[in-house]
Amino acid sequence: MAAPGASRKISAASARAHTRKKQKSSSFPVIRGIVSKLSVVLLVGVLAWLYNATRPPPPNICGTPNGPPVTSPRIKLNDGRHLSYIETGVSKEKARYKVIFIHGFDCCKHDVFPVSREILDEFGIYLLSFDRAGYGESDPNPKMSVKSIAEDVEELANKMTLGSKFYLMGFSMGGAYIWSCLKYIPHRLAGAALVSPGSNYWWPSFPKNLSSDAYSSRLAQDQWAIRVAHYAPSLTYWWNTQKWFSPLSVIAGSTNILSDKDKELLPKILARKQYQAQVRQQGEFYSLHRDLIVAYCSWEFDPMDLKNPFPDSKGSVHLWHGAQDQAVNVSLSRYISQKLPWVQYHEVPDGAHFFPQADGMSDTIVKALVLGDQ
Repeated sequence: MAAPGASRKISAASARAHTRKKQKSSSFPVIRGIVSKLSVVLLVGVLAWLYNATRPPPPNICGTPNGPPVTSPRIKLNDGRHLSYIETGVSKEKARYKVIFIHGFDCCKHDVFPVSREILDEFGIYLLSFDRAGYGESDPNPKMSVKSIAEDVEELANKMTLGSKFYLMGFSMGGAYIWSCLKYIPHRLAGAALVSPGSNYWWPSFPKNLSSDAYSSRLAQDQWAIRVAHYAPSLTYWWNTQKWFSPLSVIAGSTNILSDKDKELLPKILARKQYQAQVRQQGEFYSLHRDLIVAYCSWEFDPMDLKNPFPDSKGSVHLWHGAQDQAVNVSLSRYISQKLPWVQYHEVPDGAHFFPQADGMSDTIVKALVLGDQ
C-alpha cells in the first residue's frame, strides 16, 4: 500500500483510455444537438410541404384580365358574384311553366336535359339552366354551403323575374341539392323533380346497414375520396391531386363507374366534349372539390325530416332513379320514398345513372313535373 501523499503512477494505456472516454462522453451532447436541429428542420419542411400541398391555387375567375372569357349571359347576385345561364323553350312572357334546371357534379349549364322542342312548345315550358357556383362561368362562392345553393336558386329566379313560383329539376348531385330548396325556399316552388339524386351517407335517418351497404357498393377510390371529404375536408384538394392514390373516379375521368346501360348511352354522353373544358376552367377546387365537400359534409338538416311542401296538392315532388345505377345506389332513393310518402317515386327498371339521355325520357320527366297528377 502506498504511503499517504505519495503519487500514484498511471500507465500510458490507461491514460489514453481515460482520454478517449472523456472525448466520447463530451461528443454526445454535440451529436444530440445536431440531431435535434435536423429534426426541427425536417419537421418544418414536412409541415411546409403539407401546407402547400393542401392549399389550392387561386381561382381563375371568368372575365378577369387573365381569366377565361365570358361567353354566356350572367346575372349579378347581391354579394357581388355572377351566375351564368342559358335559356331554352318558349319565352318567359308566353310560358305557362317556368323550370330551373340544376346540373350535377362535374357538369355545367349545357348539361340540361334534352327536352324536345315539341314538348317545350306544346306545354309552354321556359327552361332555365345555370352554372352552379365555381362551375363554368359562374363565380366561385368561398362561403358555399347546402343552404347557399338554395339561396342562389331563389336569387336567380328573382333576377330573372320568374314570378312568385317556379319548378325545379335537378340531376345527380344537383338532384340532392333540391332537398335544400325544399327545406329553405319551399314557398317559391310549384313542383320539383329529383333525378338520379345523390345521397349523403351520413344523413341520420338512414339505417346504418343500408348506408354502409350503399357506400361499400362504390368503387374503392370513391369510398376514400368521399371519406376524406366528410372527415377531413381540408385535405380534399390534396387527396384528389396527389399521385400516390387514385382520386374520385369522376375527377379521374374513369368510366368504371358506368353500368352497361350507361355505356350504351356513351355516344350521347360524349357529345358534351364540345363544352367540357368549361366545366373546370376556374379551378378544380372551386368547382369539383368544394362541391364534394358540401355534398358530403354534415348537413344542417335531414331530408327525411321534411314536411310535404304541397299539403294542398297544388304541386308535387318526383324522385326518379334507374334500377341499374352504379354511380348512386338506388336503395337509398327507395328508402327515402318510403319515409316520405308525399314523394312520387318513379323507378326505371332498365335505367342507369344517365337514363334521362335515353330517347324520350327527358320529355317524360318534365311532363310528369309540370302536369303532376293531371
